[in-house]
Amino acid sequence: MKKTIQILCFLLLLTSCNNLPVEKPNNLIDEDKMTNILYDLTLLDAIKSQNPYDSISQSIKPRAYIYKKYNIDSLQFVKSNQYYISQIDTYKKIYDEINERLQKEKSENDILLKKSGTVAPSIPPTADVPQVQ
Repeated sequence: MKKTIQILCFLLLLTSCNNLPVEKPNNLIDEDKMTNILYDLTLLDAIKSQNPYDSISQSIKPRAYIYKKYNIDSLQFVKSNQYYISQIDTYKKIYDEINERLQKEKSENDILLKKSGTVAPSIPPTADVPQVQ
C-alpha cells in the first residue's frame, strides 16, 4: 500500500509539473498595445480602489471600458495576457515600461503641485467609510 501511494504521488508530481509552452494566439495583441492596455487598467483599478465604498466608483467597469477603447474582447485579452505571462522577459519589459510611465507622471504631477502651492488632495472621510483612530 505504501509503495502504491508513493507511485501515485510521483505520477501526480510528474503530470502537474509539465512545462507546456503557451501557444501564440492568432489574434495576439501587439506588445505596445498590450502595454497601453495594462497601463490603463492599472490606473483605472487604482482610481477605483481609492474609495471602495463609493457607489459611483464601484459602478465603473474598467475592463469593459478598456475592451471598448482598444476594440478587443475579453477572450483576446486573456489569451494575449497568458501568452505574454509565459514570455517572462517580455512581460517584465512591459511592466518595467508601465512602472516608468507611472513614475514619470507622478514626478510631473508633484512638480505641478509644488508650482501651484497646493498639496495633493486627500479623500474626505464619509459616514460609510470606517475611520481608523
